[in-house]
Amino acid sequence: MQKPFLIVLIVAILGALAISQFTPELYSAVAFFTGAIIASVIFTLQPSPANANATGGDTYTGPTMTLYVGNLPYRVHEGEVKELFGKYGPVSSVRLVRDRKTGRRKGFGFIEMSEAGAKKAMTKLNEFEFQERTLKVREAKSQDAEKNEAAQAS
Repeated sequence: MQKPFLIVLIVAILGALAISQFTPELYSAVAFFTGAIIASVIFTLQPSPANANATGGDTYTGPTMTLYVGNLPYRVHEGEVKELFGKYGPVSSVRLVRDRKTGRRKGFGFIEMSEAGAKKAMTKLNEFEFQERTLKVREAKSQDAEKNEAAQAS
């Protein structure tokens, strides 16, 4: 079950109990449905966080670039990296790479952001001291580009 449905159900039951206490001549089924309707109306009127982000100015639709960021602290979280790179332009996504077996971070990741912001971030954040580590910021190469380079070298 989804979380909002459970919340509406709980609020409906509590509403039914409250309504039946104040108006004993009302059947409990009617009180339950009244509580469900009131709870549903309250939840539909409140904007959800997902809808707030979709309508806000946070989404970037222009050209993007993916950056490779190396030598990240192992304890860093996606939000901290997004905040750091967000100073230079809109950040679409942050992916910090984890070890498959242990689940621990490997100390590097990829940031997708606006092309202009990525170029600024590359110049400003390469060799930048972040949480006692010196970052390495480069444009990420696709796996196809690496295969082509390897084929040309041989």
